[in-house]
Amino acid sequence: MNLKDTKKLDINLLLVLLALSLISIVNLYSATHTPEAETFNRVFISQLIWILGGWVLFFIITYLNLDFIKRGVWIFYIVNLALLVSVKFFGKSFYGAKRWLDLGFFKYQPSETMKLTLVLALAALLCKSLSQQKLKIKDLFMPFIVCFLPFAATVTQPDLGTSLVMFIIGGTIVLFIGLDKKVLIFIALFSLISFPPVWNYGLKSYQKQRILTFLNPGSDIRGGGYNSHQSKIAVGSGLILGRGYLKGTQSQLQFLPERHTDFIFSVLSEEHGFIGSILVLFLFLLLFLSIINTAAESPDSFGTLVSVGVGAIVFWHVFINVAMITGMMPVVGVPLPILSYGGSSVLTTMASLGLVSNVSKRKYLF
Repeated sequence: MNLKDTKKLDINLLLVLLALSLISIVNLYSATHTPEAETFNRVFISQLIWILGGWVLFFIITYLNLDFIKRGVWIFYIVNLALLVSVKFFGKSFYGAKRWLDLGFFKYQPSETMKLTLVLALAALLCKSLSQQKLKIKDLFMPFIVCFLPFAATVTQPDLGTSLVMFIIGGTIVLFIGLDKKVLIFIALFSLISFPPVWNYGLKSYQKQRILTFLNPGSDIRGGGYNSHQSKIAVGSGLILGRGYLKGTQSQLQFLPERHTDFIFSVLSEEHGFIGSILVLFLFLLLFLSIINTAAESPDSFGTLVSVGVGAIVFWHVFINVAMITGMMPVVGVPLPILSYGGSSVLTTMASLGLVSNVSKRKYLF
């Protein structure tokens, strides 16, 4: 890499990503700043390593040959799917869910990397359809299979939130290309017909309870609604300017559960208030707009669909996580990109954005 190559990088993407990385480190320090020094050191230092490693991965992928990545898409997909299935047999259980493979130095969550692999697979599968007519039902058979296999493997872990996000990401890519009107009617009718059996036989009792608690928040504040209730207290108590750094009562006194993972935005809202929350959401908006701009300027359809898919990953994770912590959606365990603790999540997000950076750089080749 020479100086001329660095001028081809998307500076806006880099600056926004750098700002979010710094906020992540500062905010996680507060979220894990507890009397248990051992827990604090382990979580905070691990996240610092993941973010630094994520930046290395970002630049490596930025300068890889995108055609090479495209040729290896189905190898990535099969390997990731095999790892996802292997969790059932060799995975480690935490909080009643088996989602991780213990590699010794790292607890790897294959469902996180599967989101990016799914984007690459759908982009390779549908890139020729981008300039053609709208997709019909027969055109959706292979995309559905590609989405359904990892969905089925993930939902049995159980991880309903991540599995649904996979389908939402796939649906976003398909909708971007365009669907025939008959397909939209079919999907709407199928969704209505399948809801009763899914509710009666597909959802576990605790998943149903989360939905019922969401519909009636005051029904189980000390049980299934505890997390959401404490999160809303934290967000609301921040008011306009917040309580101040390291002064959030809900987080510092440990009333807020999972404050370093799913509810990391609650910590930020409590300590920095409405102003701090809006600033972070504005940074995510800038990140999303940068990704969409890359999709629009991509010299080929594969790059366009990859960027759209990565944009879908970022948008839906931010949307669902923020809606979840403010009580606008049931708690489903979807992390906030970059800010939430987790090696698999951070590295996958940085790798995804590295692909966008790669696509952005390619516009200078033509």
